[in-house]
Amino acid sequence: MKSYKILALNLGSTSTKLAVFEGGEQKMEQVLRHTQEEMGAIKTMADNAAFRKPLILAFLKENNVDLKSFDAVVGRGGLMRPIPGGTYAVNQAMLDDLASCKYGSHASNLGGILASEIASEIGVPAYIVDPVVVDEMEDVARLSGHPSFKRRTCFHALNQKAIAKRYASEVGVPYTELNLIVAHMGGGVTVGAHMRGRVIDVNNGLDGEGPYSAERPGGLPALEVMRVMDSGELGDYAAMKRTLTSRCGLIAYLGTNNGIEVGERIKAGDKEAELVYRGMAYQIAKEIGAMAAVLYGEVDAILLTGGFAYDKTLMGWITEQVKFIAPVKVYPGEDEMGALAAGALRVLAGEEEVKTY
Repeated sequence: MKSYKILALNLGSTSTKLAVFEGGEQKMEQVLRHTQEEMGAIKTMADNAAFRKPLILAFLKENNVDLKSFDAVVGRGGLMRPIPGGTYAVNQAMLDDLASCKYGSHASNLGGILASEIASEIGVPAYIVDPVVVDEMEDVARLSGHPSFKRRTCFHALNQKAIAKRYASEVGVPYTELNLIVAHMGGGVTVGAHMRGRVIDVNNGLDGEGPYSAERPGGLPALEVMRVMDSGELGDYAAMKRTLTSRCGLIAYLGTNNGIEVGERIKAGDKEAELVYRGMAYQIAKEIGAMAAVLYGEVDAILLTGGFAYDKTLMGWITEQVKFIAPVKVYPGEDEMGALAAGALRVLAGEEEVKTY
């Protein structure tokens, strides 16, 4: 089989991650950091792309990587209309939605845009893989309790799908024949019910569903939220939105979003830190239990992943509560670059059909 060479791009608000893969192996990786001053001067998605593209090309040139040697360029998918999981060819309809920010403005929108621009220069395909808007939910899972409040998906689809497929490969059973629960634990926490290759239900970690996390609140009592908003104790709407998206969970209770620091405080005898950390484990375990119900109790494995999966204490607490459901396996960290390259490689090698947006 041909040893395909792939350029993977993952764009964050103040970082540009790029990696070179060949024959399925990572040969090079770099994180380009951008200052708040640099990013503050950028007003549009087009300006953002124009700022980052020369930096990417300069890095490749400085490291003697021939741009024309790539067989494909793949970027992290951004905010688009809801789509099923998979690897998508970047087309004009996708570019229009990403560039106009029709479904939201986020640095990840640049993944498809820059992949397309660089790929078009050398005449190779551009792809995105499992963006955060992957939506494979059952209709019954979309109901919230009131028609004005629609449940929508926004989760760690790239890493969740990659870990599920990795587990499937390890046990020698196709992903499409397994029922799995995957919990990704980072700044936000999302827990997905994977039924034979489809994520049929998952909490929206950005909108405030599910467990609290390092920075997010999880599900809050609706009337209490209204009371606090009406009182103004957390500021105006914009201030409250910032709080609810980045200043809740561990950071609200303990003043830090760093799990290592929380662990050190617990070892030093901090009872409040232990209670709050156990509370996070408790809520994650409870969400896993809910997803077991979604799968009618037929669960082949529970997979724990993300940055917090490095913490053996936290993983131990969660495992103790959910091991009665199914075997638990821990995959610390997240390999988004590898997941992007793997998605492109499956299409190039003919193992998976490319999808159209």
